[in-house]
Amino acid sequence: MINKIQFLTYYLPQYHPIPENDKWWGKGFTEWTNVVKAKKLFKGHYQPILPGELGFYDLRVSEIQEQQAQLAKDYGIDGFIYYQYYFGNGKMLLEKPAEAMLINKKIDLPFCFCWANETWKGIWHGVDNPDVLMEQTYNGKLDYIAYFNYLLPFFQDSRYIKVNNMPMFHIYRLDEIPDLDIFYETFNQLAIYNGFEGIHYIATGNIHSQNVTHHDNIRGVVGLDAFNQIRYKQRTYFNRESILGRFENKIKSKLFGTNVIGQRNKPLVLDYSKGVLSLDVEFPHQKYIQCVFPNWDNSARSGKKSLIFKNATPKAWYIHLSKSIEQLRKNEKNPQLIIIKSWNEWAEGNYLEPDKKYGLEWLQMIRQVKKDCY
Repeated sequence: MINKIQFLTYYLPQYHPIPENDKWWGKGFTEWTNVVKAKKLFKGHYQPILPGELGFYDLRVSEIQEQQAQLAKDYGIDGFIYYQYYFGNGKMLLEKPAEAMLINKKIDLPFCFCWANETWKGIWHGVDNPDVLMEQTYNGKLDYIAYFNYLLPFFQDSRYIKVNNMPMFHIYRLDEIPDLDIFYETFNQLAIYNGFEGIHYIATGNIHSQNVTHHDNIRGVVGLDAFNQIRYKQRTYFNRESILGRFENKIKSKLFGTNVIGQRNKPLVLDYSKGVLSLDVEFPHQKYIQCVFPNWDNSARSGKKSLIFKNATPKAWYIHLSKSIEQLRKNEKNPQLIIIKSWNEWAEGNYLEPDKKYGLEWLQMIRQVKKDCY
């Protein structure tokens, strides 16, 4: 019997104004502000990338989240992974869409959280100012208890994704938590106290970080249940071992000499269609989860300092997804998950939602690959 593979996708909530973004970027700023400013940087460059049937939505409108969830279900997405921004001492940003979703039971799609525990800096939005906008802090056990108590109503919701009665919880930068053992034990103990078997932790990012060096003993080191790999790394724009990183490293030295964000003076352009044909992913351990991406072009946000995957088409996306499933079939002891980056990171040209050029084709490829594999 073939195990059913679950498809989860990251969900960005930055589609409603907040006071902080008004202050940093101008009144009414949302992700759409950057999207509509995008310019073509070379012949054949697909920009601006504009939304299709959902339009320039505002997540303060509840019907939008209902439509997104229905679209995802219709085309084979098994759940959203909401980015969750908790900076410590009770400070959160962009939390309102998830809070609205919790109340609105019409949004009938499984979900979980990814704690995006990262300091916000201006440079990530394509500006030269490296100043800290919002600092990520870690304030010990009492603060972790407060954070858990905020998350508890979500964990208790019937839609929240659980593995063996353990809420699934992704952590973006695991190795930046200075008291990781305290964080892990606090969350785990509180989960057990509230009727769960613990927390099902999934780390994202660099498999060579100091806290996850020993691939065969990840759970013994930091209590992890899985490791999802395709994230950024400090000294390269993408993790050297990730899919994006492998493409990047092959040509960056010849073309640019440097790949440090903010130091490029022209875009790094890679060929998505050629890359997916030659892709051969090796699973480093039995807790490894593949993370795949349909497209990427963050020039709307970063301009000439951007990373662009040209020839990212629904057809090439189908090949990428099919090859990833083939690899997972060969590693049946690994979590039967494929994580997609992302549902709606429009300013990074990284999305599954319908766009003006391809319509529903990004989503149709997911439904087709599921049909072909089962």
